Amino acid sequence: MRTFIQLALMMVMLGTVVINNAAIADDLHAGHLLPIVGSVNSLQHAQSLGVLLSDNTRDNLSYLERYHDMALNGAKDALDGRIRQAFVNSSDPELAIDWLMSSLQGTFLSVTVYDNLDALMQAHPDVVVMLDTHNQLLTQRNDQVEARFIARFYDANLQYIAKAEGAVHKQVPSVWVHDKAAPEVAAQIEQQRDVQLDALKQFDASLKALLHAGQRAG
Repeated sequence: MRTFIQLALMMVMLGTVVINNAAIADDLHAGHLLPIVGSVNSLQHAQSLGVLLSDNTRDNLSYLERYHDMALNGAKDALDGRIRQAFVNSSDPELAIDWLMSSLQGTFLSVTVYDNLDALMQAHPDVVVMLDTHNQLLTQRNDQVEARFIARFYDANLQYIAKAEGAVHKQVPSVWVHDKAAPEVAAQIEQQRDVQLDALKQFDASLKALLHAGQRAG
């Protein structure tokens, strides 16, 4: 019973962390990147890559940071350490961005993140990519966990080439069961991290296939 009450307190606090769950806005139009179809053979390993983070990605990072901070600091001394650590581990705001950047850096000759499109265009990278990320984590009112990562590629003339993506959606079994022990609850919460990792692995496979297609086309 005590574990249930502790968990209820934490979930109520996490429920105050809100993300805008509207459909992903058309960041490409907002950033003046028009989806004119280019050719997949425009992507090659020996290219420089200029990266922009979509508004949706920036909002998502803020959401993860708030959730993570609440997991670290909310309900001090009132939550089983295993449950708290599961919330902390599974809401790492740097996990996805670090993974995505590492994937791009391992694929292209050079990768640079820019604050805006004007700065990027002045640098003249060979390829432009818009990174779009979305996460949905557990709260008192939500048992749906989701991770979605998309990289949309454009050539130097801002013509759309292709996209790499990974997405996983999972309903986590209810943690709102009175007789569940802390280790079992923690294991269920940790599934949030597994969902992210599975989506990131899908992204890597998609990116690899994209470059392979470009090499064959070239």
